[in-house]
Amino acid sequence: MNIVLIGYRGVGKSAVGRRLAARLGRTLVSTDAEIVKRAHRSIPEIVAQDGWEYFRDLESDICRELANRDQLVIDTGGGAILRAHNVEVLKKNGTVFWLEASVGTITKRIGGDTQRPSLTGTKSFVDEIQDVLRERTPKYQAAADHVIRTDDQPIDQLVERLLTLV
Repeated sequence: MNIVLIGYRGVGKSAVGRRLAARLGRTLVSTDAEIVKRAHRSIPEIVAQDGWEYFRDLESDICRELANRDQLVIDTGGGAILRAHNVEVLKKNGTVFWLEASVGTITKRIGGDTQRPSLTGTKSFVDEIQDVLRERTPKYQAAADHVIRTDDQPIDQLVERLLTLV
């Protein structure tokens, strides 16, 4: 059984995933890192050259492949839940944990991130986070087996909470 981490960027999926995988002696796989590796380009380059649809296609391929493996900690990209098929395949052999945080926390954590292109292209940074979260929150809720709030929580405490739910 895999442990699947979902949530908006900046909620702590990568940090929690690394610590959790180490604690459990499992392999951590980041869907975004796998996309970059497969495409031989950064995410902003992929999106600029081929668009979000192509990026999402790569993401779906990787979700499908990871769902066929076992004993992984999977750190998904924030938009992996946009395609119901991704959620379906990841849940077949995984428990899904939605890591969530407030807009203020997310803004502080990812304010300097240059590895992800704008999702809307036209809004302010904070407006984009609010709008995207408004759209995605029902999808995160529907996908999640468990919800863990990460605001002001030390990583070790988040990992312990997750371990009690596994």
